[in-house]
Amino acid sequence: MKNTNVRVSLPAVCFVWQIAMIVLFGVFVRYDKESDAHWVELKKTENLTDLDNEFYFRYPSFQDVHVMIFVGFGFLMTFLKRYSFSAVGFNFLIAAFGLQWALLMQGWFHHFDYSTGKIYIGIESMINADFCCAGSLIAYGAILGKVSPVQLMVVTLFGVTLFAVEEFIILDLFHCRDAGGAMVIHCFGGYYGLAISWVLYRPNLHRSKRLNGSVYQSDLFAMIGTLFLWMFWPSFNSAIANHGEGQHRTAMNTYIALASSVLTTVAISSMSKKGGKLDMVHIQNATLAGGVAMGTAAELMITPYGSLIVGFCIGIISTFGYLYITPFLEERFKLQDTCGIHNLHAVPGMLGGFTGAIVAATASESVYSKEGLIATFDFTGKFENRSPGTQGGFQAAGVCVAMAFGLVGGAIVGFILKFPIWGDAADDNCFDDEAYWEVRRTPNKMRKKNTYILPKCFLSPSVGFDPCLKA
Repeated sequence: MKNTNVRVSLPAVCFVWQIAMIVLFGVFVRYDKESDAHWVELKKTENLTDLDNEFYFRYPSFQDVHVMIFVGFGFLMTFLKRYSFSAVGFNFLIAAFGLQWALLMQGWFHHFDYSTGKIYIGIESMINADFCCAGSLIAYGAILGKVSPVQLMVVTLFGVTLFAVEEFIILDLFHCRDAGGAMVIHCFGGYYGLAISWVLYRPNLHRSKRLNGSVYQSDLFAMIGTLFLWMFWPSFNSAIANHGEGQHRTAMNTYIALASSVLTTVAISSMSKKGGKLDMVHIQNATLAGGVAMGTAAELMITPYGSLIVGFCIGIISTFGYLYITPFLEERFKLQDTCGIHNLHAVPGMLGGFTGAIVAATASESVYSKEGLIATFDFTGKFENRSPGTQGGFQAAGVCVAMAFGLVGGAIVGFILKFPIWGDAADDNCFDDEAYWEVRRTPNKMRKKNTYILPKCFLSPSVGFDPCLKA
């Protein structure tokens, strides 16, 4: 029997790592020029106004992304009948830690000033930190219910670190376009979580089968997460896109693809069940696949009908994944994927990356204009002579890098988590909040004591009340 007592390990990790964040922020992190008090002087010298401050342009998108991270992802994982506290609470914990670590890791790679030895952060840093957290939250979906909060902190520590490195390779060295993170977020996060889950395979997980499922209320709560994610996904994909037409086009393409994926998801779900009934698992998850698949191509001139085609196809692929691929992977490859992130993030992210590569490779001046082509792909500086065909090749290579980092990094982290020191639950105690939470239940005696008999005049037989109701 495993010991799930984390009274020492969890507080120790939280205190030590938070103190480390304070020290590292004190040494390295400073406000950027648009959030520093010297902005008043800068406005005068460069003839700017407050409306030129990036905060006023990016903050609405940041709000939407922040809601997705803390509400959308958290509630989407509340479908398990006895694991809602852990779904929302641990999502809250690792996102709060992850965004701090992400500001440092991404700062060292993208915003480090070698002349001062400082990292300068602003509103766009906050958005990118949330994006960085999303990779670890996606990975959490694969191991939901099977790991301790201490293990999740380790997953986030390494997940954010790996994310920052693969993001630097893909976006800076390869100069890929991936505004919505189909490659760097979804593809990486999906395969990272799957690799961890594969290494942590539990042969006797069937002992917790009674809890590895949903009830009516838990599915309804999970649907709240779905709707928040679905509504705000255009903001997620367009949050750091180019000002003007780039951001406008990204939001529009994502909006269209999401709508298309809903219809095909409903169609396949209905076709797969006797009597044409719908499966809530499909509606909660596969309807979001259109947003994932458009993460790379949404910024490009894929056309509105192209977005509809992507959403149409990925809705079918994702739903088929839940119907057939997830059971196949568990039976043949011993891969236990609690939330089905393979079908919502890994495969749609991979296919979205390759879709972006095709659209980039076929770009032309007749479609984009010369200036539009330069602006969209940032063909400036050392990349000014890069052709669309070459760009497409690098986009495809970026997908492979994301998969490699996810699979190899996840396998390594999985082996670290196998050490019997983390306080994870036994096979017969998974998917249960009571392993790590104080769950307050009303005793039977208390329920009886506080139950009142209503007078007969308040009981209406027309709505099915029993006039002989007793306490």
